[in-house]
Amino acid sequence: MSRINRSISVTLASVWFAAIAPSVAVAQSVVRGPYLQSGTPTNVVVRWRTDVLTDGRVCYGTAPVDLTPADLVCVDDRLSRTNHEVTLSGLNPDTKYFYAIGTTTKTLAGGGADHFVVTAPPPGTPKPTRIWVLGDSGTADAGAAAVRDAYFSFTGSRETDLWLMLGDNAYSDGTDAQYQAAVFNMYPTLLRKSVLWPTLGNHDGHSADSATQSGPYYDIFTLPRNGEAGGVASGTEAYYSFDYGNIHFIVLDSFDSDRSPGGAMMTWLETDLAATKQDWIIAFWHHPPYSKGSHDSDTETELIQMRQNALPILEQGGVDLVLAGHSHSYERSFLIDGHYGTSNTLVPSMILDSADGRPTGTGAYQKPTEGPSPHLGAVYAVLGSSGHTSGGALNHPAMFVSLNVLGSLVLDVTGNRLDATFLDSIGGIRDTFTIFKDPQTEAESTSGAPGVFAAAAGQSVEAKWEPVAGGKCEVKNESTNDKARGTVQVPATSAAPSNHLECKVTSTTPGFMTVAVGDILCVDVNSSANAVTPAATASCATPAAVPANTLRVRDVTGTTGTQDFSLTEVETQDD
Repeated sequence: MSRINRSISVTLASVWFAAIAPSVAVAQSVVRGPYLQSGTPTNVVVRWRTDVLTDGRVCYGTAPVDLTPADLVCVDDRLSRTNHEVTLSGLNPDTKYFYAIGTTTKTLAGGGADHFVVTAPPPGTPKPTRIWVLGDSGTADAGAAAVRDAYFSFTGSRETDLWLMLGDNAYSDGTDAQYQAAVFNMYPTLLRKSVLWPTLGNHDGHSADSATQSGPYYDIFTLPRNGEAGGVASGTEAYYSFDYGNIHFIVLDSFDSDRSPGGAMMTWLETDLAATKQDWIIAFWHHPPYSKGSHDSDTETELIQMRQNALPILEQGGVDLVLAGHSHSYERSFLIDGHYGTSNTLVPSMILDSADGRPTGTGAYQKPTEGPSPHLGAVYAVLGSSGHTSGGALNHPAMFVSLNVLGSLVLDVTGNRLDATFLDSIGGIRDTFTIFKDPQTEAESTSGAPGVFAAAAGQSVEAKWEPVAGGKCEVKNESTNDKARGTVQVPATSAAPSNHLECKVTSTTPGFMTVAVGDILCVDVNSSANAVTPAATASCATPAAVPANTLRVRDVTGTTGTQDFSLTEVETQDD
């Protein structure tokens, strides 16, 4: 493996030498990068390439470096080289740092507001997270550029927290020059402000060797082999894991590492899964376990072995989403579990939820526990069409949708909700799905006064709801078993408090409450009870302070009164 030997020193920026002064010795310029690698809550690696041998410097602070902020720090690499790699350490989690790169005497790039990194949140801490996923994007042509531009238009000012490449990142052989064209020339603005996490594809493997961790792929990327980004140390950059907030990512090598049961990679995978307690587990590699696109998972060795050997371990470990490329198409499964044979062995019991996965369709996929739990189902997506499409039968029975369409996948993870959007190369949304984990919160009334929700004093009332827009909600009179059910939504009126959600009732049982179809229930949750902050609409009176550990449901049909529910014994409800 060719990896840079480091000779690094840290300098407080009050002594920045002449970092903005011109150099008269020799023309020096950046010909690759900068790009960000191995981001953690406290560290990030900044890499770049210069046209001539130089020493290296990265200066950073919480304001643009050009403004010389008071907290500016510089990290120096005194050795002369063209491929530079500097680690910034001791950073604060979930913090935006601006940076500039260059030599100890000259700034070569950055310094303004467009060169920055936002460190990862502390492990286990939920944070709204946007992830961009590309598969087989390494064509370095108009197709890849169209996919890129469609995503940039879609995301707008919403920054990309991290992005993934699913292999075949640079056609046709993963050479250094091909990486320059397909990656560094294609995505320069994103590379300098969002950490890229790749996996090896078969085309990348033409010029790389996983056993020795050598070749352009391993020279270009700095990946966590020692568990420094979360997870268990793998001892290799060929496969690894990392954490971002409440998400655990697992990256496997489906091309050039041993895929056998009991081999080093599968043994590490089992150990890594056993160690994580994160709410979400997302795994990715190149060869898809299920596909009927330009490659057939029934007949091709790598695909079969990953399905037979990796999937049982992942599903036992509680995986939620698996991403792969290789087939140049988009294919997305139902919520499934236990399908390790050929496509003709799929039986209905392996499809745990045959809905479309959409809250506005036949229903989002729901998993009843927050953290990893075995065999509760996963969604499998093939994303090999970020550079070109190649057709195929596209009829694998595990798939809800199969498209011969150029595009990329956008993942948004917020707390216990994951939303996925397949975006085509002209900006059209061609597929969406949602997964909820621990979706319903249940609380029983401990109040002696059941308010407007019971026919007589002394009757008990139960409320269940998914505390995210698009979720389900229900209020039930436990004495009569009458119910009012609805859908959680963002308030329609602009006068509503910004931290409020509504339960819009879509059906009701006569005799229960005074709520009619179309009426709104307003829900307040004290933020000390959990992380969500729902509450009321303008049609509700301004709510009084909600007591700690309390869910308040308010009737808005004209009848006065509220009902409070204790949240001291919240439990999962799996309907």
